[in-house]
Amino acid sequence: MRLALASALILAGCTVQQQDQLARDAARSAITPVLVDRFPGVPLEPTLNCVIDNASAVQIRALALDSVTGPTESTVQIVTDIVSQPETLTCLAAQGLPALLR
Repeated sequence: MRLALASALILAGCTVQQQDQLARDAARSAITPVLVDRFPGVPLEPTLNCVIDNASAVQIRALALDSVTGPTESTVQIVTDIVSQPETLTCLAAQGLPALLR
């Protein structure tokens, strides 16, 4: 409860862009262990970028909340849903595969 109140007070003083960046950063911390566990060997940074860039605002918020409690099955499902989107697959082909070939 205190964490939620403190988070709300911090976010209240932020611009919309700052709030979005904070949520994306928090979501990255929830996504990272899922990618490492479920997709071993993929280049992490480009894959994270593709997942974040193709996540909806609702997905970003859910993943940001998961960063507080740690990844759950819901986190895995959200990441899997994002990775399976055609736009994400295109991003991974353009960004992730070249990193593997280096």
